[in-house]
Amino acid sequence: MKKSGSRLLFVGRKGILSFALFVMSFSLLAQYDSISHDGYDRTYLVHLPTGYSGSSELPMLIAMHGGFGNAYNLENQSQLSVKADQENFIVVYPEGVKGGLLEISSWNAGWCCGFSSKNNIDDVGFINALIDTLIAQFAIDTSRIYATGMSNGGFMSYRLACELSHRIAAIAPVAASMSMNDCNPQRAVPMISFHSYLDENVPFDGGIGSGTSDHYNAPQDSVLNAWAEKNGCTALSDTLLNNEQYTHIRWSNCDCSVEIQHYITQDGGHSWPGGKSTLVGDPVSEFINANDLMWEFFQQYTLDCDHTSTASFRPAENILNVFPNPATATLHVQPSAPWEKMLVSLYTAQGQEVLKKANQTEINLENVPAGILFLVVEVDDYLKIGKIVVHAREHNPIRK
Repeated sequence: MKKSGSRLLFVGRKGILSFALFVMSFSLLAQYDSISHDGYDRTYLVHLPTGYSGSSELPMLIAMHGGFGNAYNLENQSQLSVKADQENFIVVYPEGVKGGLLEISSWNAGWCCGFSSKNNIDDVGFINALIDTLIAQFAIDTSRIYATGMSNGGFMSYRLACELSHRIAAIAPVAASMSMNDCNPQRAVPMISFHSYLDENVPFDGGIGSGTSDHYNAPQDSVLNAWAEKNGCTALSDTLLNNEQYTHIRWSNCDCSVEIQHYITQDGGHSWPGGKSTLVGDPVSEFINANDLMWEFFQQYTLDCDHTSTASFRPAENILNVFPNPATATLHVQPSAPWEKMLVSLYTAQGQEVLKKANQTEINLENVPAGILFLVVEVDDYLKIGKIVVHAREHNPIRK
């Protein structure tokens, strides 16, 4: 938890109770934690909205920092936690792996950026495991999980749209481009992106920017036109507004009735529109507020769609029987209809994968740790997510 201002450290007797309540409420709303993935302890900050009770499932926004950044930096820069309190959604700020001479945190978004890209860090796998972990811990609407990010984090949101489209309902890259050659989403992905004509780090027209990462940036129109093709859009690059403040462009008539929207401001730079300026960053745009626009956009979309041109995962509740629960030695996973391929995975509450079996209906739990585990079953184009309890045996003790 971030240190509070020094004025809070000196509290009179009358203020002790209120101070204690403040600390308790803050610790419940903001939780900094980690999971182990691919040999790294991966850290993240979760902000629960002030209205969170756990009694109803809430949307969740994954917000990824830029290069040189961290979870707290993006929370302050974007002010997304404030927006989450206003609109009642969960926001999680995962952190990239630190590396290189300066120990800079970065994301592997393809050819961008830094240590994570050069060392092929499994950031997609980390985000996937993080989603599983948070679903097991909090009341989350799994059909309304969204992603955004600043700069390198925005690049990463594009990669999530490519590789986790069955879990990410929509994305909102900020001051970012896309750095992947291969992208095969399983469904049309709604997206709203934000940029500035004055951005010299990730230039609007593409090329190598002024940032330290020294990588090529694809032009904004090339990226979004390519996504419009993937999404099956027929109304291309429709300019809705173009004035002295900003340009607003839309791609529409896409599969599943999704849209792509793009805002480019005449002010700001490599920064979060409507957010807070950083000590070394560019000024923020005063013409638009990215948080307001992206949340209004996100509320139009969930994962549910019957009209996509590509295969998407559908709930498997009615076609899949999993028993017993609790289980001890064997878990039975039985589809009620003919199937071609099936993948069963089990995760701990910390997101560690402890089992993965393909095309098996009887799963041996002998080497699985006892406790509450998170179950993910993919059978053809169906998906089941849930919890199971594994009872301990003499040769199946709880692992500490």
